[in-house]
Amino acid sequence: MRFDILTLFPRMFSSPLEESILGKAAEKGLIQVQTINIRDFSLDKHQVVDDTPYGGGQGMVMKVEPIARAIESVKSKNPSAWTVYLTPQGNPFNQDLARRLSTQPHLILLCGRYEGVDERARKLFIDEEISIGDYVLTGGELAAMVLIDAVSRFIPGVLGSDRSAEEDSFFDSLLEYPQYTRPSDFRGSCVPEVLLSGNHSAISLWRRKEALRRTSLRRPDLLAKANLSEEDRGLLKEIRKNDSKSDCQ
Repeated sequence: MRFDILTLFPRMFSSPLEESILGKAAEKGLIQVQTINIRDFSLDKHQVVDDTPYGGGQGMVMKVEPIARAIESVKSKNPSAWTVYLTPQGNPFNQDLARRLSTQPHLILLCGRYEGVDERARKLFIDEEISIGDYVLTGGELAAMVLIDAVSRFIPGVLGSDRSAEEDSFFDSLLEYPQYTRPSDFRGSCVPEVLLSGNHSAISLWRRKEALRRTSLRRPDLLAKANLSEEDRGLLKEIRKNDSKSDCQ
């Protein structure tokens, strides 16, 4: 999968994209990430990419011409590339959206700055607008990094196990169950016995129940859209009836 990032600050991406899982995925050729400096497409010899807003107001607005030329440059090589603008006004980013975007072989990510981009750039060149949360960042670069990380997890081979993404929080609208590793006893706080039993069916049942418990306690709003089986509903009734916690939960 290919990501082309249109930004005024390409060096912001150097370290995050070279480390950990994303760095290894790039080395294996599973993802390709290229940063493109929007200033290189300015019509001005001083590489001016912003101007004051028509009608007055605070701040500066990113000019339409450099954005248009940058996007057209990428699309001249692949007209089907899907263009995403990172903006607080976009659709909320979530796991389902990350999964859908992972089916796109080529994403163009436009990182806004200042007061945003000229509205004509949005109307003429953007396929989709995405927000990573109800807050304002200084630019779209950090949002683009979040999107790349979340989307890349769905690409086969990126994670150590293809089942890892399936077991993440939010995959089926539930939070992930608690995780433990050695030692089994840390200062009197113990790993639940079922996880040491070797009984895989009992472990699966425990994990499902704990995922339901954790979601019910921390994000009950997610349960409304979760695809719950009759067994899940029975477990929820049991959880709500006997909602007592031990030190190991």
